[in-house]
Amino acid sequence: MERTKTLFVSAHDRRWSRMASRVLKRWSVILSMVAVPFAFVQAQAPSATAAQARVSKDFMVGHEQVWMSTELDVRPGERVALSAGGSARCPGVPGSFGPEGTPRQFSDLLRTLPAPEAGRGALIGRIGAPPVAVPFIVGSRVDTVSSSGGVLALGVNRAESDACTVAFDVHVDVFPAEDTRAVRVPSRVETLDGVNEGLFSNMPRRLEDEQGNAGDMVNLLILGSEEHMRKMFASAGWITVDRDVIGALISGAIATLSKEAYLRLPMSPLYLFGRPQDYGWAHAEPITVVASRHHLRLWRAPFQISSSTVWVGAATHDIGFERDRRNNGITHRIDPNVDAEREFVEQTLTGTGMVRTFTYFLPAPAIREGTTATGGYFYSDGRVLALKLDEAQSNN
Repeated sequence: MERTKTLFVSAHDRRWSRMASRVLKRWSVILSMVAVPFAFVQAQAPSATAAQARVSKDFMVGHEQVWMSTELDVRPGERVALSAGGSARCPGVPGSFGPEGTPRQFSDLLRTLPAPEAGRGALIGRIGAPPVAVPFIVGSRVDTVSSSGGVLALGVNRAESDACTVAFDVHVDVFPAEDTRAVRVPSRVETLDGVNEGLFSNMPRRLEDEQGNAGDMVNLLILGSEEHMRKMFASAGWITVDRDVIGALISGAIATLSKEAYLRLPMSPLYLFGRPQDYGWAHAEPITVVASRHHLRLWRAPFQISSSTVWVGAATHDIGFERDRRNNGITHRIDPNVDAEREFVEQTLTGTGMVRTFTYFLPAPAIREGTTATGGYFYSDGRVLALKLDEAQSNN
């Protein structure tokens, strides 16, 4: 009986073997028919390696400094392909790691890193001048398109005092812009439609606190939809800021649990058009945000210009702490030269490729100096930065 069962199984296996053989033969014929056309399609398909690079160079990134200039001038719209190898070591991290860096640990919350979202010791890049240019993660490979252009710099995601040992070899290919028509470099113009004396004579020129004390001056206008405004700020490295202390504490706890640096310290409410700001935006790095950060408040205006939503804002730069003259409490101290912050905003936002045109307008009477709601002094040439967003470009 056992022998009969064995013979049956063997016969069964032989039948399946013959069937499998026939199926494989049929697929072999089919594959032989499509192999040549498929190979031809692959050879004809455009790829990064098939394109002709305008510049190809190799670099060695070490630990002597956080950033190293490649002296390669990247033009707006050009594609930059980077590939890297090598290894690095950082104190407190067992073993070595590659250009992707090592996952950030809880203790890394105390470190100020150029790219907070990247691993410690990771290879990073930057196109343009600091502090306007936003660092991006390179890792072992990245392919990116430059929106505003500038000199390419390579760096290591570490603090100045972090004694990491790094040896990354990096290959850089810069490819010409594939379609220059898709690249819009914002143009500075003499005037923008609707940005005139009539506009400023019908809107507040200073912010106020809850008690009605005059504060920061309005020095920013943005013409564009809410969606595109938000996308532009995010692309430029700005983050939204929590509106109140309770929200900030909750978010801070979540950020700590997820081992992410927390940048969104609360921004006190100020008033324009009879209400607190609709958006608070900050541009800073971990820990240093406590004492120093670029920040601005935005309000949606109760009017439009040529069917465009108008955002009215005030930008200042926190550089430390000082006494709040209203209640003797502690408040942020701003850089009195508010024009420098206005120009920082211009450089970061126009570098995204999402601004069509911009101008500086001098309303009358010009605000040349004043004090914030907390009593801090500021001075200005009185001009207001006005940006018209490129809605079509923002959709890309």
